[in-house]
Amino acid sequence: METFTALDFETAQGYRWSICQVGLVRVVDGTVVDKLSLLVQPPDNYYWRSFSKIHGIHRWDTQNSPTFDQVWPQIHPYIEGQTVVAHNSSFDFGCLEQTLSHYGMEMPTFSGHCTYRIYGKGLGPLCQELGIPLNHHDALSDAMACATLYLRCCINQVPASLTAIESTYGNV
Repeated sequence: METFTALDFETAQGYRWSICQVGLVRVVDGTVVDKLSLLVQPPDNYYWRSFSKIHGIHRWDTQNSPTFDQVWPQIHPYIEGQTVVAHNSSFDFGCLEQTLSHYGMEMPTFSGHCTYRIYGKGLGPLCQELGIPLNHHDALSDAMACATLYLRCCINQVPASLTAIESTYGNV
């Protein structure tokens, strides 16, 4: 069975370094063993209204939240040296890379996979079609849906060539 971390970020602005919510789901041998949802104060706690309309997170929600560099030690073990899965991974892995760069931190090495590339559909329509519960744009709900999709792929034994993505983040 598969062991991996499903990951999702929400951002406060159009800049990928403006993470305001982290959702992580840890799956070990096909079983969810941990879930993590964290509100994160983006740089200067600045939000674009259009983004708050999408995910419902506002500056007052994160005004007392830790910044990403403060939560990174908690998140890092879920990513470093792990298989990490995201839906539209170029966005989420880009958020991670740009946010770590913003704080002067190194990008970890991991094996990245993308459920969007596997299924070829947006998360909302795909979950509706497959009957997977989703509160879209809540980072934990999106990560849980991604974990469910990846497990479904593994159980159905989709060829590995369809699940692996070329990644600048390295393979472990």
